[in-house]
Amino acid sequence: MDYIQKFKNLREDHDFTQEFVASYLGTSQTMYARYERRANELPLRHFIQLCKLYNVSADSILAEEMKKDNILNP
Repeated sequence: MDYIQKFKNLREDHDFTQEFVASYLGTSQTMYARYERRANELPLRHFIQLCKLYNVSADSILAEEMKKDNILNP
């Protein structure tokens, strides 16, 4: 599972709407939906804000991708 899917799952687990999360990030619902569809790259500042919103570490979000790319435990 990639980091975008993890954030989408967290949003749904918290019963947050895309509109709520977009407002928290200071962007539009349309733009946030584009992030979830991978039509636009999620900016680093939004990645950090989402980690804060869901009270998760960036490491926990990225760990699986880092393993997949042999960044961890090469």
